[in-house]
Amino acid sequence: MAVLQMQRISICALKKSRKAILERLQELGAMEIDIPLEEDSGYEKMDVGNSKAAFEKQAQAADRALAILQQYVPEKTGLLSSLEGKPLVDGGLLEDAAKNRDNYMETAKRIVSLDKQVAEHKANILKIQNQMEALTPWLGLTVPVNYAGTRRTSVLIGTVAGSPTLEEIYGMVAKFAPEVDAVDVQVIYSDKDYTYLAVVCLNRDARKVEEALRAGGFARPAQSVNQVPAQYQKELQEQADASVKAIEDLEKQIADYAGSRQELRLISDYYRIRAEKYEILGQLPQTENTFALSGYVPAYLADSVVREFSEKFDAAVELEEIKEEEQPPVLLKNNKFSESVEGVLASFGLPGKGEMDPTFFTSVFYVFLFGLMLSDAAYGLIVALICGVVLVKFPRMAEGLRKSIQLFFWCGLSTLVWGILFGGYFGDAIDVIARTFFGYEGEGSIIPALWFVPLNEPMKMLLYSMLFGVIHLFTGLALKGYCCIRDGRYLDAVCDCGLWFCLLIGLIGMLLPTDIFAGIAGMQIVFPPALNAGAKGLAILGAVGILLMSGRSNKNFGVRIALGAYDLYNITGWLSDVLSYSRLLALGLATGVMATVFNSMASMGGKSVVGVILFIVVFLIGHIFNMAINLLGAYVHTCRLQYVEFYGKFYEGGGKAFDPFKFKTKYVDIKEEN
Repeated sequence: MAVLQMQRISICALKKSRKAILERLQELGAMEIDIPLEEDSGYEKMDVGNSKAAFEKQAQAADRALAILQQYVPEKTGLLSSLEGKPLVDGGLLEDAAKNRDNYMETAKRIVSLDKQVAEHKANILKIQNQMEALTPWLGLTVPVNYAGTRRTSVLIGTVAGSPTLEEIYGMVAKFAPEVDAVDVQVIYSDKDYTYLAVVCLNRDARKVEEALRAGGFARPAQSVNQVPAQYQKELQEQADASVKAIEDLEKQIADYAGSRQELRLISDYYRIRAEKYEILGQLPQTENTFALSGYVPAYLADSVVREFSEKFDAAVELEEIKEEEQPPVLLKNNKFSESVEGVLASFGLPGKGEMDPTFFTSVFYVFLFGLMLSDAAYGLIVALICGVVLVKFPRMAEGLRKSIQLFFWCGLSTLVWGILFGGYFGDAIDVIARTFFGYEGEGSIIPALWFVPLNEPMKMLLYSMLFGVIHLFTGLALKGYCCIRDGRYLDAVCDCGLWFCLLIGLIGMLLPTDIFAGIAGMQIVFPPALNAGAKGLAILGAVGILLMSGRSNKNFGVRIALGAYDLYNITGWLSDVLSYSRLLALGLATGVMATVFNSMASMGGKSVVGVILFIVVFLIGHIFNMAINLLGAYVHTCRLQYVEFYGKFYEGGGKAFDPFKFKTKYVDIKEEN
């Protein structure tokens, strides 16, 4: 349970060693680059923007090619493939990828080009389909759509709005061009929006006829085709068929590159690594012959890093302690049990400068309270077994995911223990099965609780929930006191922690012998008079001390008392915090009640074949739902008790995670070289 000490390391070396030093730092992954040096007349920085952008573009091209392969030739993966993590490859494979980068990138470009051609053919098919759809109403036309007529006659081809009858069209011509008597109208197609026409008239009457038709909304076709529509549609269909065939050929060519996935992944990560290196390269202060870099390294690695770079690269390497104004990155070091909650802690915030690492205490209380909320032995065993199998079967899963599954493994074991103490095995499933199918008529549970059954004694469960809450909160207050003593702030430890302990312990001592507590607990506690007096004295001492000392930094006595009174009012906050732990009772009872209800529903079929089938179906569905919903509830509410009640007493967070300069790959992990 520690925040690893950091040291600032500065390296100055000849420019000829720059590439080798950066590559070695990237391999080690032990140093976060942070260069506070100010530029002056003796230093300059390289402009690497174009090179970095070029590498990123190459990586993106390989990514695009891989995405195309996945689209056309999906890689077969199992349901749990996401747990497998990135494959571990030898560094030599990355070197081979660097040597063959031109060939690999040519493959990527070819795949992207083939996909582009597929897209073009698909767009062409869509265009053809639109043309064919627009041509459909004209299929009854026996001349081209743009046909103008013969030497003596004109043909007017177009549409009018709506669905007028043939007689109405003739009437329209007669109304607006009464002097024209030689007109032939043919309706090619008609729907609710338009009527498609072919009108034949003498050349001398063409203008008058068209003007008459325009009075009724006549318009020439937007698509001018110099072929008979039926023939043109056939040609369009042939073009569409040709594009379909071309797409099939192109997709086959893309599928032939399925074996290139590994090469594309390697080259993508190769360029990603180079882009990362060039980003750092652009930050380095440099002269004509030298360069410098600075950053943070964990103290336990500092000496080995200094020794390696001093001896191997003949560089000037200097270690410094962290300055007061610096905010170093945070790297946590915990045991296997405690590291499982580092993700929970990081979600709230890593320790700020000078803060302790609360991971150990968080892990103990988190697992304890989670199991108490879920509190069913069968559920706990299932969760622990599933998580344990996953941890063993997939040792290379992502670090964050591994820690989360490890946390649920410990929470499953805690739930198993609490379930045995409370006698919950799928709720009361064992008793229900025994009564329904085996005629058991005995009194009491077949497997009795080792402690008590919360459903039968809810007030007892509530009292223990409050007790665990007080322990949790007092631990947070004690940690605050420890931090004050560690930092030499002894007065703060006494005034901000010791006095509150006096007040709270005194109030608890005064509450326990009262009738109010006896009515809740169902038992009367009697203290000796001296102990009662001691509790009152302790509470008074704490209250008076808080009133006088909480505002001690203010010299004005009146303001000081006002600040003390305001702080003393925070006793209501403590009461609210303690009551928050009633959720331990609520979640625990919810699990048991829902399990009992599902068991009762499942047994409604009685002792019969149908009853057995009904029991199995309802039992499985009900308990899967109950376990899922209460797992989520236990996770959320346990996090809340840590973040609000526990951390609120001593912890602020705000630290920045240690982000070393290393191989940040997307597809593979590179084996570390000793």
